[in-house]
Amino acid sequence: MSQPIPVQITVGNAQDLKTLKSNLLFTVVRVEYNGAVLGESSKTNVLPDGTAEYDFSTSFEYSPDGPNSLDVLVQKPLLLTLLELAAKEKKKTEKVTPVAQAVVDLLPLLQGVRSLKVLAPLYAVPASPSAMFHPKATAGLEVTVSTKELLLSATQFSSGNLLSITLEAAYSVPEAFTPDAQQNYMACLQIPVAGEKELPLLFKNGILKADDEKEPLPRPKNWPLGPILAPDALNIPNSFIVGGPYEDEDGELTKSEDREFRMQAESTRRVVWDTEIRCFLDAAAVAIASASFVPSLQTRIAECRHWPVELCRMTSGGKGKASKVDKRDEDKQIAFHGVAYVNMMHLLCPGVNQIRGAFRVFNYQDSEVFEKTRVQYSIFRDRRSQLSLGKERLGTSPASKAASNKAQKEEKDSSATQYSEAGTFLVMEIKLDRPLVPKRLREELVQRVKELIPPHPALPARTEGAKKVVEDYHKRVTSVAVAILREYHELFGNQLPDQGVMDHKTMEEQKRQLNYELNTSGKYFAFKEQLKYSVVKIVREKYLKTTAFETKEQLQEFLSELYVYLVDHMHMALNKLLSGEDVSPAPPPYTTRKQLLLFAREAEANKDLKLASLFYKQRIARDQRSIQSWLAYGAFCLLYEDATKAQECFQQAVCLDPHHIQSLLLCGIVAVKLQHYEEAEIFFEDACCLEPSSIIAWTLAGLFYELQNNYIQAERSFREAKKLLRAELEEERRLLEAAEGEEKKPSPPSTEPEKIPDGSADKPPEVVEGVTSMEEATAVQEVPEAPEPQPPPCTIFMKTVEFLMKFNAVRFVHKALAHELLSLQGGPTCAYYLALAWTYLLREDFPRCGECLCEAARIDPLNPNVWAQKGHLCYLQKDFDKAKDCYERVISFEEDAADMHFVYLRLGSIYLDEKEYGRAKHIYLLACDNSASCLTWLGVGIACYRLEEMLEAEDALSEANALNNTNAEVWGYLALICLQGGRQLEAEQCYKYTVKLGLQNDALLQEIRAAQHRFGFGDPSL
Repeated sequence: MSQPIPVQITVGNAQDLKTLKSNLLFTVVRVEYNGAVLGESSKTNVLPDGTAEYDFSTSFEYSPDGPNSLDVLVQKPLLLTLLELAAKEKKKTEKVTPVAQAVVDLLPLLQGVRSLKVLAPLYAVPASPSAMFHPKATAGLEVTVSTKELLLSATQFSSGNLLSITLEAAYSVPEAFTPDAQQNYMACLQIPVAGEKELPLLFKNGILKADDEKEPLPRPKNWPLGPILAPDALNIPNSFIVGGPYEDEDGELTKSEDREFRMQAESTRRVVWDTEIRCFLDAAAVAIASASFVPSLQTRIAECRHWPVELCRMTSGGKGKASKVDKRDEDKQIAFHGVAYVNMMHLLCPGVNQIRGAFRVFNYQDSEVFEKTRVQYSIFRDRRSQLSLGKERLGTSPASKAASNKAQKEEKDSSATQYSEAGTFLVMEIKLDRPLVPKRLREELVQRVKELIPPHPALPARTEGAKKVVEDYHKRVTSVAVAILREYHELFGNQLPDQGVMDHKTMEEQKRQLNYELNTSGKYFAFKEQLKYSVVKIVREKYLKTTAFETKEQLQEFLSELYVYLVDHMHMALNKLLSGEDVSPAPPPYTTRKQLLLFAREAEANKDLKLASLFYKQRIARDQRSIQSWLAYGAFCLLYEDATKAQECFQQAVCLDPHHIQSLLLCGIVAVKLQHYEEAEIFFEDACCLEPSSIIAWTLAGLFYELQNNYIQAERSFREAKKLLRAELEEERRLLEAAEGEEKKPSPPSTEPEKIPDGSADKPPEVVEGVTSMEEATAVQEVPEAPEPQPPPCTIFMKTVEFLMKFNAVRFVHKALAHELLSLQGGPTCAYYLALAWTYLLREDFPRCGECLCEAARIDPLNPNVWAQKGHLCYLQKDFDKAKDCYERVISFEEDAADMHFVYLRLGSIYLDEKEYGRAKHIYLLACDNSASCLTWLGVGIACYRLEEMLEAEDALSEANALNNTNAEVWGYLALICLQGGRQLEAEQCYKYTVKLGLQNDALLQEIRAAQHRFGFGDPSL
């Protein structure tokens, strides 16, 4: 057993006592703690300046096993009462009148402090004559509290925790609650401690308030002292109830439909405590809170998330002792015995140290309490002896005890069920000094991400070596070219034919003879050997290839790339040789990264996944440090079931920028797909930590936690996202109102001539939170106009769906849409059905996609995106008539659909198939103006060719070829144009490329061959 430790209290000077009472002369200070009077100072004169010198000392003993234990020290402050001594007339005794009280919090003694010196404010006692007090008293009492040794060691304090529970009020209480002085409204809950022991925390003396204004916010919390002479002294310094939005709470009644009920309840009949009770969760086995407290608290919460908080009304008894019969009756009856179930699981979320919310009060039924909390007893009924209630009685009234058993039972049942009928709920807060589960620090998360995605080592800088070998290659090519030209001159001389032009047949014959001479003489082999070494050096120095290839595909891909590079530089060297001038560097690529992305999506829409992948890779090759290029290719791989490659792309994006939120979120999404859940949690947590204001990051984290069945953490993440969205919408509303206020300011009459209308009045007004400037305008008109369509409510889930659809995260889209369906009060929106239809279209579930689009069209028939999606659905179902109708309707809208490019492409192809070439040309030209691509110019070229506009057709096809020179159909139509124009050499070259690139259009191929037979040229094999 530990030895008691004396706690020394010294009362020093008092200041400004005259502000309490101007004629104050003689005073005494009384010191109390835990209901016991520790002593009084001697009679002290108050000086004219309002000061007094007491120099009074007293003490009490702190002992873990005594009355002043650790829990008492944490819960209760030191109470000091200032007493006035005044002589009574014609009597020798002095009249003692309380003047003011002060309290001193002893908690710092448990926080490693051995001496505490404070100037405690003195609060006036209202019972004194009001005329004698000043409204703003500034009196204070100097108090020093000290111990010879630390009450808790540094290890004990650091390993422990401070638990604070604040009971604010019970709202919407039954009508039977009356402001009777004998009624005491109480609440109690038990905190688990070592083994089977539990510590009861009792809230007494609830104040019943009638219908009036609700309590102000913020308001101070009170000490659990019960009634004292100076009520203001009950306020805990620097501790306030601040409230907050209902949606941010952790309890029940947080939905929008509960808002009106709660606002009404806060200003009607209620019981108010505003009391905070604290207890120290000690890690040493020296007090009630044993060394196993903190882990046992976590275990208890994990085993049973709901903790019971009992509520009842007690009656203060009169003088005399109750009989045994009375005590037995009390055991059977508890007036208005209710219970609230507090969900404590939030405290097991990382970084959470506080929960606050409203909790419904239910009838106390043993079976229901046991089922929800695993608690088999009632504190008020079965363990009343632990509460030290004094004269409070649990029965309803003396009259009820004289009634029959039947009447007693009826009264008990009616009092209990009134909680449910009235909709009673408690508002309380539970707070820990430190979280039970620490949250990972930002530095730790960044380090974990680095471990999951180690930075790729940069390639060694070999620019000088690479430049040198390329220059050497140019020299070798020049040397060989000069030697071949010399051989040519020896064979055919230096003279050019007449007019400087050689016919094709002569040129082919000379070429054949030159090749024969070079091969038979061995010079061809010699020239090849001269180039061989320079090519090997290019492979090693420029491409850094020094090891064997793993597969034939890799070898073939590399050889193709190397061949293109060598031929390009060969042309540069030859041009420099023949022109005698320095050749300018190769021009920049004709296509941009944005165009390559468009080409990739075109190929993806046409189900040419190999070509789409090629365009995505070309986009990355243009700039390997472009994060968006890596993300786009990763999204493509994610959609077509190559999650591992998608993971590599997203991780490469994180390597480029470890703080890029989109990349981190996508890494988390693909980790979920690969079932790497621990990695996914790190990515989501890191994203929320790096950008706490990201609505999408918090929403995706919530969806992930829900996948893990961690519903509490999911709820907290969703709540944070909703909080951010409300702030965002509020800011938008504020800016809109400010802008409207600027517009409404009166302005001097303008002397400028009246401006011609530009049609801006016909534009729909901006919409924010369902309020438009158009609505204000129509409000003052005599004839009301039709109301503008209201926008769908903005939610965290639809914001997240937009992000997920962009990167093809279909699984998370479904989960977000499920939440969206549950969160909307007015039913699904058009945006909801469009997103759901998108998921079905990807899976080629056309019937369900059609159902969703029909619902979307019913909700918003003027939405161009709905009709665009319906057109795509009909097009994929090969119902081209309906598709054409849908696409034509989209084009007729003033507002464009989100994917107008594919609307134009598919509508143009339908017109081509129906031989409406003029309309097809118009649509394809619109597509070129909107976003030009090889396919749009190809469509223009085909339409012009069919209209026999050959010049325009060739120009359009040339544009298509410049954007993508690997499209076989473009070469095929160019071959037809060359055949029509009698250009034999060009027709043959175009046909060669058409065959080499593998034209899949059999009808076009047959048309080309028929034209070749008709004109007699164009096919070299004939």
